[in-house]
Amino acid sequence: MTTPSDRFEGTVDPKLLEILVCPVTKGSLEFDSERQELISRSAKLAYPIRDGIPIMLPEEARKID
Repeated sequence: MTTPSDRFEGTVDPKLLEILVCPVTKGSLEFDSERQELISRSAKLAYPIRDGIPIMLPEEARKID
């Protein structure tokens, strides 16, 4: 069993990434480890990940092209 201290700072639990979907489109998300974001191509939004926690609020998301 891993504890939060065992994880690298800024990473997200892979099991969590498997079940998360875009709150706008209910579509799949792509993990961008460099920017620490979850990308919804269909909604053209990038949801930030702060302290290992995905912020799945459309008003917090960055618009992408």
